[in-house]
Amino acid sequence: MRYRLTCLTPLLVGDGRKLSPIDYMVWKDHVNVLDQWRIFRLLAKGPRLDGYLAQLKKADKLDFASWGGFAQNFAGRRIPFENPASATYWNRAMGESLHIPTFAAGASGPYLPAAAIKGALRTGMLFAHWRDGMLQDVRKRVEGERFPRRPAESVEEQALGPAGSTRMRFVSAGDSGVVGNDSFKVYLLRTSTLQPRGGGYALGWKQSPRGAVDGGRPEESTPVFAEMAAPGTVFSGGWDEKQFFLQPEVRRSVRWPEAFGRQKIFEAANVYAQGLLALQRQYASMAGMGLLDQSLEQLEQRLAQARENGTCILSLGWGGGLPAKSAWLDTTNPDYRQILQAFQIYNRALATNLPFPKTRRIVFLNNRPATLPGWAELSIEE
Repeated sequence: MRYRLTCLTPLLVGDGRKLSPIDYMVWKDHVNVLDQWRIFRLLAKGPRLDGYLAQLKKADKLDFASWGGFAQNFAGRRIPFENPASATYWNRAMGESLHIPTFAAGASGPYLPAAAIKGALRTGMLFAHWRDGMLQDVRKRVEGERFPRRPAESVEEQALGPAGSTRMRFVSAGDSGVVGNDSFKVYLLRTSTLQPRGGGYALGWKQSPRGAVDGGRPEESTPVFAEMAAPGTVFSGGWDEKQFFLQPEVRRSVRWPEAFGRQKIFEAANVYAQGLLALQRQYASMAGMGLLDQSLEQLEQRLAQARENGTCILSLGWGGGLPAKSAWLDTTNPDYRQILQAFQIYNRALATNLPFPKTRRIVFLNNRPATLPGWAELSIEE
C-alpha cells in the first residue's frame, strides 16, 4: 500500500535548515540559491576571491551590483516568489526575515519525512481519546515539588496504550519519494495578533522584536519568507498496516477495542481537524479576516468530503503554532491554563487576559492575508 498526501494550503516540513542571505540572491522575482563551491573555484583563479569572502563574512546581503552575475550563472536552483510583491518586501527586510526555512531535502531532492504524518495522526488520536480527569492529572504533576520532564506521558499511555502496545504501532509510513523543485515557491507570511479595542478585539500585525501595527497596515509589519510546497502538490510513499495486531487473541492481549483499525485513526484525525478548524475560524472572526475565514470554510467542506471518502485532513509541519501541535484545544479551561503557567514562556501571554494564543502565522496569497499553513489530505491507495 501507498499513502498519498495532497497539500491543501502551502506546506513546509523542514529539517531545520535555512538559507542565509549569503546563500542566495534575489533576481527576477526568484530566490536564486548559489552554488558556492562553483563560485569559489571560479574566483580562486583570479584576484576577486578575497573580496567575495570578506563580503560573506560581514554583509547582511550580497551586494547585487558587485556579484549579481552569480544569480544568473551560478544558481543551483531558482525558487519563485509566490507573488512579485514579495520581492519588494524582501528588499526592504532585514535581520532574521532574510533567513528562509527550506523544505526537507536529501541528495536526490525534496521529500516529505514520514514522521510529520505519524505525528499529526498521533495528535489526532490523543485528542479523540481524552477522558475526564486526565487534564487534572497533568496539572497535579506540574504542581508537584519535582517538575517532570514529560508531564503528560502518563496521559498518553492512558489514551493510546504503553509503548509496547500503543495503537499507533498499527500503522507505519515511509518517507515520500522525491518531488520536483517546480512544486515549491517562496511564500510571504506575517504574524497576526489581537489587540484590545473598545470592549472587543482588533487585528494587528507583529513587528520584530516587539510591538504591532494596525490591521490595515500589514506592509509595515515584519515579514517572514519560507520555501513551501504549493497547494496541489502530492507526496507519495510506502504505507503498512500490521494486521497481526487485529487477530482476536492479540487484540485482547494488547487491550485494543474490537473495531479498531485505520478507519478509527483517520476518524480521530478528522475529529481533531474539525475542532481545530472551528478554533481557527473563531480567531478569524475576532480578527475580522474575511479572506482567511473563507479559506477555513473551504477546508471544512474538504473535511466533510474526506469523511465520506474514507480519507483524513491533517495539520502538519511548520507555521501552525501551538494550536496545531496541541492535543487540547480548549485554551479557556482553567486546568489547562494552570498547566501552561508552569512554563515561563507562556506567562506573559497569559497575563494579558486576551484569547490565548493571540497570534497566528498567516500566509499571504496575491499580497493578501489568505490562509494558514500546513493543511493536507491523506489517503491510502490499496
